[in-house]
Amino acid sequence: MKCKALLALVSALSVAGGSGKAAEAATRTPTSYHWVRVGGLNLFYREAGPRDAPTIVLLHGYPSSSRMYEPVIPLLSGRYHLIAPDYPGFGHSDAPSPDDYAYTFDHLAESTSALLSTLGIQRYVLFMQDYGGPVGFRMMMREPGAVQAIIVQNANAYEEGLGAKWSGITRYWADPAGHAEELDKFMSLEGARQRHVGNSPNAERYNPDSWTDEYAMLSRAGARAIQGALLYDYRTNVAAYPVWQAWLRERQPPTLVLWGRYDPSFIVPGALAYAHDLPQAEIHLLDAGHFALDEKAQEVANLVLRFLDRRLSTTNR
Repeated sequence: MKCKALLALVSALSVAGGSGKAAEAATRTPTSYHWVRVGGLNLFYREAGPRDAPTIVLLHGYPSSSRMYEPVIPLLSGRYHLIAPDYPGFGHSDAPSPDDYAYTFDHLAESTSALLSTLGIQRYVLFMQDYGGPVGFRMMMREPGAVQAIIVQNANAYEEGLGAKWSGITRYWADPAGHAEELDKFMSLEGARQRHVGNSPNAERYNPDSWTDEYAMLSRAGARAIQGALLYDYRTNVAAYPVWQAWLRERQPPTLVLWGRYDPSFIVPGALAYAHDLPQAEIHLLDAGHFALDEKAQEVANLVLRFLDRRLSTTNR
């Protein structure tokens, strides 16, 4: 099984730089922007593509929003129906006080599942990035029959994927009040910039609007309490890694792993670790950072289209 996984990885890396013909061949459709009332909150989502096509649900990371998927939505919208929501507390969705909404990953997953139910979406592919991983894994485990395939983009599920910065966050989990400086770093402008640029040798390719806009969201009234609650709750994700891994081993969902190699937060061993439990997973290491779509949107779109063309054709759409 290990040999098969390594062969799959080598094959994946060999096509990672392939042509853009797969994505370019698709006819793009306009993106529309919506709010819907779910659980007493106005939740925002972006939508594109034909509604009778298979649906891809795009789950965003921190400190971003559904806007992070804008580069790739047009490239996929000719052949797939795309839904990209903002979680409560992020982007254009309502951001109630933690006194009124429990900011846990369990609750974010519940709200996102409720949004899909409200929209009448019963089966879908999950595209998970960063925070999208713990949200998506909870959704999958609650409704495994709904998920046709998963796409992982720097969404960690293995301890070997945690970079050096997590030692400081671990101290915050043990004593939030005593290590408020970790939350300061987590919410800083420089922290937002680093999540995009990471260790990339091509820093000039990254648009500073991305992190300045995210920092504006982090600077909103009440944001510190919201993000502090989620950072503290993140410890439950690391604790759940063995459970998620067991679920992957048992269910063997069709899986595409796309990993920006210049991400200092979720490092490359976290991508390779998926092969331990998913020997058939396709794993691609990209010359990009934590937000791979900043630099490699066309490449990501090509890989997603090829993967779904192969894997969805063997399942009941």
